Amino acid sequence: MHRPFNAVATRFLHVTVSAIALLLAAEAHAVGAADPAKEPPADPAACLAASRANDADKVLRECSVLIDDPKAIRTDRINALIARASVLISRGQPDRAIADYDVVLQLDPTLADIFNARGELQRQRGDRPKALADFAAALKLNPAHVSARSNYRSLAAEIERLGAQMAVAGRPSFNCATARRLVEKAICADPELADLDREITVSQDWAIREASKLGSREVRLRQREQEDYLARRNAEFGRPGYDLKKTMRDRLHQLQGAGGH
Repeated sequence: MHRPFNAVATRFLHVTVSAIALLLAAEAHAVGAADPAKEPPADPAACLAASRANDADKVLRECSVLIDDPKAIRTDRINALIARASVLISRGQPDRAIADYDVVLQLDPTLADIFNARGELQRQRGDRPKALADFAAALKLNPAHVSARSNYRSLAAEIERLGAQMAVAGRPSFNCATARRLVEKAICADPELADLDREITVSQDWAIREASKLGSREVRLRQREQEDYLARRNAEFGRPGYDLKKTMRDRLHQLQGAGGH
């Protein structure tokens, strides 16, 4: 016996609506599960464990996950960035470490240690103005910061010394206007030789001061060495095969090895 058409249609419609409802519910669940906004932040435990174990590869892997998670807690990201920067420094990648310190200081501009650490990296790569600014920032945050104070003073003295050297660049230790010897005129005519001559004189003066701490005998020895160098230089200049630049460099290295700077 056939069921009435309306009854069959009604049953089919009921089944179809139920199936669609189940399908929509499943899709909604899937969308909700994949929704990044509902995902929990990355767990910092793996990054912390890798850092404590000094496992550089795991630090780069695990801490990078934490760093790249926009929902990560600020302090967790800061710790992860500092840990990764340490690894990058050990692997000879100061530019990337500086970039991590930049982010750290954006997240927390009150960390004197990080200003000092970034300044040291800036100094290593030759950016003295930025390094000096970082050391100054560290001292402003913590006037008792021993390392930052030492770094600031030494770098300020270095910059001052470089400025003084630039002012006399290409000038020897003697007055070229009164130079009479051919070797002296040759030195005056060559900026590199002139710089070498001045550095030799500065290093000789330093060596004498250091020798004076040991007594007059050491002072006379240093003076005699310089006199012998000048006598040989003056006598041998112009002879076939004589290399004035090499002679001057050798003398400078000798002085630096004896306590000159």
